[in-house]
Amino acid sequence: MGGRLTIFRPGLTRTPAMDPCACPLAPAAATDLDRRALLRRIGGLGVLAAVGAARPARAQEARYLRIATGSAAGTYFPVGETIARLLSHPPGLPACDPGTPCGVNGLVATAETSEGSVANVGAVAGRAVETALAQADVVAWAYGASGLFAGKEPQANLRVIASLYGESMHVVVKAGSGIAKLRDLIGKRVSLDRPGSGTRGDALMILELAGIKPKQILVQDLGPSRAAEALASGEIDAMFFFSGAPSANIGDIAGAGIALLPIDGDLREKLLAKGRYFMAGTIPEGAYPGVPATETVNVGAQWICALEAEDALIYDITKALFDPVNRAALDAGHPRAADITLATAVQGLAVPLHPGAVRFYREQGITLPAGAT
Repeated sequence: MGGRLTIFRPGLTRTPAMDPCACPLAPAAATDLDRRALLRRIGGLGVLAAVGAARPARAQEARYLRIATGSAAGTYFPVGETIARLLSHPPGLPACDPGTPCGVNGLVATAETSEGSVANVGAVAGRAVETALAQADVVAWAYGASGLFAGKEPQANLRVIASLYGESMHVVVKAGSGIAKLRDLIGKRVSLDRPGSGTRGDALMILELAGIKPKQILVQDLGPSRAAEALASGEIDAMFFFSGAPSANIGDIAGAGIALLPIDGDLREKLLAKGRYFMAGTIPEGAYPGVPATETVNVGAQWICALEAEDALIYDITKALFDPVNRAALDAGHPRAADITLATAVQGLAVPLHPGAVRFYREQGITLPAGAT
């Protein structure tokens, strides 16, 4: 599953430039063909049989929600898939019963691969996609026209639905390489991710605070999947990558022997002072074979939308995400999906919450931090 999904409503003419899903969220009629294609996309083969058996006399109204994630080999995509499955309750199914696992009546949600956080904030702000996952620091930079977005127009319509889990900075080397600390990277071939990526911006900041200038290393402009392959084959000596642990990219090469460099002590304290979105973190023992627990820094993975998104829809999806009856769906997904809890949903917010999410959290008695509304 991956790539871009375009949904056409009955009565619209297909043209190469047309994507009705880029419009503001609104009810849309779904044909049986539309519904079957969408259900295949979200893995609803069992649901499909139910829809076919209980086809209504007339087409029902449907709402469509896309979640832009990251590469298929990263953490965002499987987490996004888990959330999409949890939220989806397509037209034609019986209405949700209170107290039973269910999604949002009439909603079809899909997870889509993307280029990651930087692309996602632009897509959400520009209304090209309804929701997305993104690093908290990247969201903050886009909102305030700072960091990677310095000199650009502020994307002031960005809003947070929920803070989901902590993403850890991985600084990965091969086991036995003799590289034990960041200063050992001087003179080495180091991938900082692609230019313009969230990882790259943070990696440059970490190196600067560690007293390492970019010209002191041989910078490699590799995406995470290619960087992992290059590290395993000996083409590079180290890679930086922000991801929830375990990351599939790193897990794929861990069997050949890897080590993680710590980000701790004074360096970590300097990073924590740089922005409210940085948090102390630990990549746990067992995340990768043979790798002990490693101190690092985390940023929050945040589920974002545009301020213009319909309040009622954002309320509904926030409520469904944290409904206790849906807890098992999160726990059965990617390990980081199991970290999604109501207790941490408003921690480390990069930008204000969407009004629909604010309504839900207030109903739950959650104390909102300063600047959340």
